Amino acid sequence: MAVPGKPTQDFVPIKDIRNGILVLNNGDLRMIVMTSSLNFGLKSADEQAAIILQFQNFLNSLEFPIQIFIQSKRLDIRPYIKMLEEREKLQLVDAMKIQTHEYIGFIRDFTSRTNIMSKTFFIVVPFSRVRRMGKPGGKGILGGMFPGNGGDASQKPTKEESQDFEEARIQLEQRASIVEQGLARCDIRTTRIGTEEITELFYRKFNPGELEGAVAS
Repeated sequence: MAVPGKPTQDFVPIKDIRNGILVLNNGDLRMIVMTSSLNFGLKSADEQAAIILQFQNFLNSLEFPIQIFIQSKRLDIRPYIKMLEEREKLQLVDAMKIQTHEYIGFIRDFTSRTNIMSKTFFIVVPFSRVRRMGKPGGKGILGGMFPGNGGDASQKPTKEESQDFEEARIQLEQRASIVEQGLARCDIRTTRIGTEEITELFYRKFNPGELEGAVAS
């Protein structure tokens, strides 16, 4: 008799997402900071040396670990092609219409032979707590990410748990500010992603084909 496998969500130690903060099953917290990128190769030698020094100083100043996560995905060129096709229809000059049509053909041919990747950069900032929140498990907001897993509502936190979360949130935000200030010295822009963006990030990770089908339709 076949042994039933564990649902995907059992391998994701996330209990809930509150106000842009990940709550893990063991009660620890995580905040995700999205960053801009630098074209390091286009910088002068002096600029490169300054960036390396600032980034080294940033890492040496941290008193807590961070995780650097890079999301790579193939760039969806279809919306751009559709926009060009709409402009082609609006062209009144035959020469411009032909030129636009040829450009569309060039883009289609080029992207069919070359994987154009887009990269998004994230910094995961952690905070571990002595006191823990609630029971591990609970599908909470992530229940809908894994088809077939169902999804029960997360348990309502007690007053003590809410107070514990608020105290930990303040500590976590202080750490995130340290990261943001350090990266700003390297000329890297940052933004903290919220609950909706985090949910979408994980959904894309675990259901890539479903999103591609939605775009195609």
